[in-house]
Amino acid sequence: MSRIGGLLRRSFGVIKEHVGTDHFGNKYYWQPEQKTWTGRIVRAKRMVVAVNPTEFEYLEGNIPSEWDAWIRGRRKQPPSIEELVKNQHYRDHIKGKAREVDERELALQAKEYEEGLVSGPAQTIAKGHAAATSFGQPETSEEPVSTANTFQPGSWIPAAKK
Repeated sequence: MSRIGGLLRRSFGVIKEHVGTDHFGNKYYWQPEQKTWTGRIVRAKRMVVAVNPTEFEYLEGNIPSEWDAWIRGRRKQPPSIEELVKNQHYRDHIKGKAREVDERELALQAKEYEEGLVSGPAQTIAKGHAAATSFGQPETSEEPVSTANTFQPGSWIPAAKK
């Protein structure tokens, strides 16, 4: 069989074996270790052909974690359909529990605010930009308040002409 496979590879190019398809439509292939016509050994590869091949439209999470683990060699066997369905149901279950916990936490916070046990979140008002040289410095006033002993340049600005 290896002679026939080698002959086919030399004649038609690289042989890829389709391993599976995920729910997004991405197709996963396995390319076995092969010898080229020059005698060079090409190691086995795992690859994915994405539904959306343009790189700028690819988003994190377009490849399920089970298939990602298989592509990167963290698992030997590709995931089965039963395993993918079971893991998806588990993820949905965890998301539902997280939603319930968030709702309970928001209800508890609202109750504590009403009873006065917790003060509302403090509103900070930042004046200016942190990169400005005057950030954090006391504002200059139009009324002179210092004496000659404590005068600092720039601490008083005369009123603008009207």
